Amino acid sequence: MLDLKKLKEEQLKLAKKIVLTDSFETIKKIAGVDYIYTDKDIICAIVVIDYKTLQIIESKYSAEPMSIPYIPGFLSYRIAPVTLKTIEKLVNRPDLLMIAGNGIMHPRQIGAASAIGLFIDLPTIGIAKKRLCGEEKGDTVYLGKDVIGKKLETRDKAKPIYVSQGHKISLTSTIEITKNMLKGHKLPEPLYFAHRYGNKIKSKLKEGNGNGSKKDNNSLKEDNGNGSKAENSDSNKNKNSTLANNS
Repeated sequence: MLDLKKLKEEQLKLAKKIVLTDSFETIKKIAGVDYIYTDKDIICAIVVIDYKTLQIIESKYSAEPMSIPYIPGFLSYRIAPVTLKTIEKLVNRPDLLMIAGNGIMHPRQIGAASAIGLFIDLPTIGIAKKRLCGEEKGDTVYLGKDVIGKKLETRDKAKPIYVSQGHKISLTSTIEITKNMLKGHKLPEPLYFAHRYGNKIKSKLKEGNGNGSKKDNNSLKEDNGNGSKAENSDSNKNKNSTLANNS
């Protein structure tokens, strides 16, 4: 049983450590981090791309059992472990991560994108499909007097996305970088690629487990960042695919 009171206290302490100014000079490599859910597991899919050319540099994933249920405002405790495990696999360290989930657009201003950025000490941006908290005034989202993010219309006839600072980045750069990564899809390109990659992995895992036996670990390959393929040893199952649960 989770002690939510204790976790809230921890979040408030961590929120004080979040940096909301630019802590980088240039962005050369940017990564999209998405989460695909099956009956029992979470798949974290990360795709690193070149910021200028949008060429995919590297793709990695991990799959772990869901040990913590989804509770609004506490998503980071659910997805951080599998995220950190996947980041450790990367050969190419990104300059910034765009994470499916909220940054400071959170009741205690430390959503999953902020917490993960703090843990790995890298700039992060949070991208969510829904507004977790706050009040919209035009395209700006406020929590009290604090600006906690922006609503962006990314494609005609599509619902907006909600963008917020994660860690080590200003609001101006957050919006500028996000807009630069919009190339005709609802999601910014790093997340679009990560979402597509995650669904592909989910399908392969489902095929591998379709006969009730363990999948062949050699049947799944991923780009290891140097033009060859690396075997992935994670195994797991199937079901719903979403752009994270927005907290």
